Amino acid sequence: MLTPVVMKKGRAGTLVTLLCDPENSAALEGFLLRETSTLGIRIRQERRSCLQRAHQTVATPYGEIRIKTGLLGEEEINATPEFEDCRKAAAAHNVPVKLVLQSAVAAYQAGKSR
Repeated sequence: MLTPVVMKKGRAGTLVTLLCDPENSAALEGFLLRETSTLGIRIRQERRSCLQRAHQTVATPYGEIRIKTGLLGEEEINATPEFEDCRKAAAAHNVPVKLVLQSAVAAYQAGKSR
């Protein structure tokens, strides 16, 4: 990720953030030190917590759209249409992506209420 930042003395700078597995960190450290103008880098280890993911498909007037769900234990926390499916369906039917997204959510909700 690249983030615009203000450095000391008000100079413009760019914060470069790399996410990698620990076994790749030494190679990326060397890359940053050789290929950028930096004189040093900061290294942190982060921990990530993720929802269990599942997919299902819903039928819409614009075709089949995959829905990605996020589960916390048995509780469904998120349900989101796959954007690329919606984008392709919208282009094929010459309608706004927003309309396909809304249609997919409505179809998913209707399937849950049965």
